[in-house]
Amino acid sequence: MPPLASAAAHLLLRRRLGRHHLLLSPPPASHSSFPVRRVFARAMESSSSAAAAAAAQQAGGAAVTAEEYEEVLGRLSSLITQKVRAHTGNRGNQWDLMERYLQILELEEPIARMKVIHVAGTKGKGSTCTFTESILRSCGFRTGLFTSPHLMDVRERFRLDGVDISQEKFLKYFWWCWNKLKEKTHDDTPMPPYFRFMALLAFKIFSAEQVDVALLEVGLGGKFDATNVVKAPVVCGISSLGFDHMEILGNTLGEIAGEKAGIFKKGVPAYTAPQPEEAMVALKQRALELGISLQVADPLKPHQLKDQHLGLHGEHQYINAGLAVELASTWLEKQGHMDRIPLNRTDPLPDQFIRGLSSASLQGRAQIVPDSQVNSEEKDPHCPLVFYLDGAHSPESMEICARWFSHVTKEDKSIQSSMEQPQSGRNTRKILLFNCMSVRDPMRLLPHLVDTATQNGAHFDLALFVPNQSQYNKLGSNASAPAEPEQIDLSWQLSLQTVWEKLLHGLNSTDSSETSLVFESLPLAIEWLRKSAQEDPSTTYQVLVTGSLHLIGDVLRLLKK
Repeated sequence: MPPLASAAAHLLLRRRLGRHHLLLSPPPASHSSFPVRRVFARAMESSSSAAAAAAAQQAGGAAVTAEEYEEVLGRLSSLITQKVRAHTGNRGNQWDLMERYLQILELEEPIARMKVIHVAGTKGKGSTCTFTESILRSCGFRTGLFTSPHLMDVRERFRLDGVDISQEKFLKYFWWCWNKLKEKTHDDTPMPPYFRFMALLAFKIFSAEQVDVALLEVGLGGKFDATNVVKAPVVCGISSLGFDHMEILGNTLGEIAGEKAGIFKKGVPAYTAPQPEEAMVALKQRALELGISLQVADPLKPHQLKDQHLGLHGEHQYINAGLAVELASTWLEKQGHMDRIPLNRTDPLPDQFIRGLSSASLQGRAQIVPDSQVNSEEKDPHCPLVFYLDGAHSPESMEICARWFSHVTKEDKSIQSSMEQPQSGRNTRKILLFNCMSVRDPMRLLPHLVDTATQNGAHFDLALFVPNQSQYNKLGSNASAPAEPEQIDLSWQLSLQTVWEKLLHGLNSTDSSETSLVFESLPLAIEWLRKSAQEDPSTTYQVLVTGSLHLIGDVLRLLKK
């Protein structure tokens, strides 16, 4: 056996497969598990570097464009501030600078003419914007959609007519904004930080491309968000509210709702998804102060889609779709297109609405990705390794994610059972691949995930904790994690593992030391999963990836390679 395989075997091959649990035994005392994984990680990185070099040689003429694109990503990375998210600057400090940036970029008039739909919320605001954009595009309008964060490429944040902005246009508008700001900024007016620059770039793109409607997803909060420079949107929406970013927005639902309601404007109609009472009181109070109507958007009913399915999966998407229908209808009404809006809230929707809702797409939200690297027999429909991706990162969204995962894995099992021979003996292993930002409390996330999954019949056999690959990279780069062990800080992942083991130890009597692993890098965890699936072809590995949209993006990027 080659040295690499021999070293890795202690972790990858020595395991006990029980009928109901996948349990990992530690490597022999002479081999520390971390050094084994480091050897494996370096070998993988060197292999991928060679592949990348070969691909670059084949690309030939595209090298200049790639270099320029990397340069732009480097410039954007320089705008990412290192201050913690609870810093006062995130609560509106130097907010007046946004007006100065708009003046420098000559965007005040273009924004005033823009027909904007503005959406804030804790959960579902990106999905709501995506549904609304798809509806209005299906009605024949030119659309611009600004969302965050991106998963694999920064251009995902800027969609024109439902498609990520082209690299050529992105570079053109980036340099236009960058050069003007660099020329006029100084110590008193520094370059805008990352997200504010992104919002300014979105305004430039949408005005220059002359979109009919611009849909803006708030980045964080509402009142002091960079998108809130829009003084007169056509309509505002608030998606489902919950506990997130409490270090910035407040510790109660009322405080959080008050920040989100900061996007409300006098004379502008507003809609909200159904909310907990405390949040609804705060939203109504702000609406009352401004003298505007705040209406609750009812969740969409399946019959309103005439036997079609929503393009975004999960029962919770009917809430987001209901809000999207109200936002799109109000926008159409305000633009004088009365003939295109639904007659009431109960009958089936117009065909353009149904087409938009059923064709909407957004990566990283209730997304299922079979791993094409782990091939089964051609005649076998079974895929041994399937990733279930959802960017949930709040207690409420963890519950929604767990219900979705439990439901779809049950469906997958029933479909497989109907296609297989009675004696096929197919097993399943449910594995959690998790990370979250250190500003979030895992004791508010993991219990909601585990309890809800358990209540819905899904039990995790193993949890893997990894650092996000993107934390090592400049924006958009494919650089690998640092190779030297001392450069890798796994203290956060080890603390997540501790929470997990304590949580499970209280739920059952299984030896908790065999229910979780910490990996030094995400590529190593993916490699381990692939090896396990290849060596155990009679088992389906169902991997739920959640806790961070950044983690989702990193996984998608690795699966596409």
